[in-house]
Amino acid sequence: MIYITQLIYLIDGQESTFDQFESVAIPIIAKYNGQLLIRTRPAASSNIELNMEPPYEIHLIEFATEKDFENFMVDPERKKFVHLKEQSIRAAFLIKGTKL
Repeated sequence: MIYITQLIYLIDGQESTFDQFESVAIPIIAKYNGQLLIRTRPAASSNIELNMEPPYEIHLIEFATEKDFENFMVDPERKKFVHLKEQSIRAAFLIKGTKL
């Protein structure tokens, strides 16, 4: 298993556009042996220490293999809607890892 963590920062006013992209992208994850484990919008009150701008959303996704993740990223249906992602996301951190 590989794990993908994303910290997502939106362009102000693009929440609806981002949600449109997510409504397409999230169901496609399962097609590639993946599962969305966590999708959260952290509240300011939940931060214990913060030395960077808090993200709009945090995602934790697992895929069976690195190849499954790569195939998800180039999925033709997902690529049709990637313009919505580009229109709504100002910045994102993508962190790859494995379970310890």
